[in-house]
Amino acid sequence: MTATSNATYPPLNTLKRIAEHLWIVDGPIIRFGMPWPKMPFPTRMTIVRLAGSRLFIHSPTRLISELKAEIESIGEPRWIVGPNRLHYWSIPEWRAAFPEAFVFLAPGIREQAKDHLSFHGLPLEGSHSYEWDTELATLPVTGSYLTEVEFFHHASRTLILTDLIENFESGKLDSFAMRALTRLGGVQDPDGKMPRDLRLTFVRRRKELKSAIEKMIQWNPERIILAHGRWYEKDGVSELRRAFRWLLD
Repeated sequence: MTATSNATYPPLNTLKRIAEHLWIVDGPIIRFGMPWPKMPFPTRMTIVRLAGSRLFIHSPTRLISELKAEIESIGEPRWIVGPNRLHYWSIPEWRAAFPEAFVFLAPGIREQAKDHLSFHGLPLEGSHSYEWDTELATLPVTGSYLTEVEFFHHASRTLILTDLIENFESGKLDSFAMRALTRLGGVQDPDGKMPRDLRLTFVRRRKELKSAIEKMIQWNPERIILAHGRWYEKDGVSELRRAFRWLLD
């Protein structure tokens, strides 16, 4: 097994059912960060099938032909969602493959993506007035630099996050430097949290962030899906309280 495959969650680019009407797709590694060192990030998207077999595509990863066929076998993509300004790269290929779907973009994506997106998309800003409202709750968490929009699937009691919590497993990191960086950044399993640099964007919005986390706890999630690292298959509320103890205590 190569270092790259060890760093991911194979099999990649294929549907993995985790609850009724709910799937994840583990994608390839991306490298992101300062010019050096760049962290290897395993990627993950979430797909929710809502009424009428309409599919909600969250933080899409690479689209290959085999995955496209799998997607079409479970429903019709209705919404393609970029949940924060850093999660947009694969959206153009999904839009090209499913031109009838509506693309929703979180604040900051247009600024971040620049010429990578040749279309504007629809704004993903508020917490209500979306077609999916009866089945999915929407919760924007607004920081000074990054706004991330979170979702809760009522039927499966699943909380869908992106970068609000990251949880890298040390055994999947290919160097001592990367293991040290994730530990210092507060994003190493089993104690993955909001990255320390991301916390800075909420320094002046601590009260609003705390209110958002308390709202998530009230939802009583059974599981929490993350975009990067090991996600939480159970004890969702306990994991939220642990990850945000620095804010809630």
